Amino acid sequence: MRTTSSAAAVVTPPQQQRRKATTKTKRTWLVISDSGNSHFEEVGKHSIMRRTGLPARDLRILDPLLLYPSTILGRERAIVVNMEDIKAIITATEVLLLNSKDPSVAPFVHDLERRVSSSNGTRPMATEGSYTDLENMERAALERTNVADDNSSPRDGIDISKAGGSKMLPFEFKALEVCLESSCRRLETETSTLEQEAYPALDELTSKISTLNLQRVRLIKSRLVALFGRVQKVRDELENLLDDDMDMAEMYLTDKLQQQSEEIASKDEIDDDASDLDDESDDELRSNKSNGNVTVFKPNIEELEMLLEAYFAQIEGTLNKLSTMREYVDDTEDYINIMLDDKQNQLLQMGVLLSTANLLLNAGIVVVGIFGMNITIDIFADGTPHAKFWETTFGTVGGCLILYIIAIYFGKIGGLLG
Repeated sequence: MRTTSSAAAVVTPPQQQRRKATTKTKRTWLVISDSGNSHFEEVGKHSIMRRTGLPARDLRILDPLLLYPSTILGRERAIVVNMEDIKAIITATEVLLLNSKDPSVAPFVHDLERRVSSSNGTRPMATEGSYTDLENMERAALERTNVADDNSSPRDGIDISKAGGSKMLPFEFKALEVCLESSCRRLETETSTLEQEAYPALDELTSKISTLNLQRVRLIKSRLVALFGRVQKVRDELENLLDDDMDMAEMYLTDKLQQQSEEIASKDEIDDDASDLDDESDDELRSNKSNGNVTVFKPNIEELEMLLEAYFAQIEGTLNKLSTMREYVDDTEDYINIMLDDKQNQLLQMGVLLSTANLLLNAGIVVVGIFGMNITIDIFADGTPHAKFWETTFGTVGGCLILYIIAIYFGKIGGLLG
């Protein structure tokens, strides 16, 4: 009995440590259901993997401690979205948001809850992604045409004749659209803010080159490079999705669930009628199964393609603005370099003039030093030394000036001076 109690005492601390480690690895997720209700859940990594069917490498993309580029992954049972500050897992019935307490994510959460709640009402509102029929779509398009809103979804400009008729967007596409809209709107806002700061600063730098203006332009350029890279990553991710039909087909989670339920129902019917089949039919069914004649899920991806194309066009416009701003910065830098080169040439010319003057001044000093020696000189031999002294002095100064003028003349002829 003592041995058993001692062994239990030894085993208990590691178990407690494992429990603490398991509790420590749990993270708080905001769960938004397809009915618009939201609540917080503390879920571990393995529970999320079982719940969504995602591998560990996909969950690593959502880790806030790791830096991953903008990514949208379509999997069997979920869509992984990592765009800007939005780190979410979208399933056919709910959205799991990791960093919901981030202030920059709060507008996205509010917009998603409002969008889902409004689409689940008794009379669906004519918002982006929740049209009931062609008439409502036309009315919504006319209203958006009359009322210009900068924060509206880019799907407003899509041709309503291609919007899919009376079919509503599934829940996963509504959530994906809100993710894209929030990310694109944020990047567009940052681009507009940077434009308002960049162009006046660049114009002021061209008019007055100073340390303060150069510092401002340097900070603006660093922000521009970082923002350009973020927009470029989002644009590349959307382009990769549009180029791969299989990836877009994987995102039809609701349709895949419906197909699975239909296959299960049809399988049950086949099992019920299996007793009535003859041997020949059984052999044919077995041969079909052995040959792999299984129905492949091939949805019509036109709806998702239109959705991605709309936001691809918007992010492309943002990228064009940043490219134009980047070219303006490069042109300003070239102009500043030209101005600095001109100033440098002027300084070099001034240096040549001063060096020439210094050389001739030293020549005059040599003459003065020769005549100032304490030796007997013929010009001081007679009784009128002052006249000869001034003649020598003025002759030396005049000779230096004449030599200086000659040096400047030959410098201009040779192209050394402007």
